[in-house]
Amino acid sequence: METIRERLEEDLRTAVSRLRRMGGAVAVEELPGPIGDNSPFADEVDEIQANERREIGFATRELLVDRVNRLSAALDRLKDGEYGTCVECEEPISPARLRALPEVQTCVRCQDRIERMGRQFEREEEDLETADDD
Repeated sequence: METIRERLEEDLRTAVSRLRRMGGAVAVEELPGPIGDNSPFADEVDEIQANERREIGFATRELLVDRVNRLSAALDRLKDGEYGTCVECEEPISPARLRALPEVQTCVRCQDRIERMGRQFEREEEDLETADDD
């Protein structure tokens, strides 16, 4: 268990460090005004590329925040003696899965079910939206 804790803590430190390095990088370029004399961009393509980089930065930051939260939760589960047990079915999570994703909370079977339900839920929402449009 000590090795697991060390791995989780190291992964957490790495993720937090990456998040801190990104912190200001995403917000460096504020939303510019219209293209013209007061714009820092030479043309619309430059502005589009800057917006794209900013959006990628926001998405990356969001993924890192999610990982930090999952790693912290895994450390809490380890401390409480619940690490390695699926939060859905309470069966053990395979050691290979835990080695690959130490912060994982569900076994493969439950994760597959959750993802299938999510896709089904998304399809149902789409069906409702198209029905509302009719």
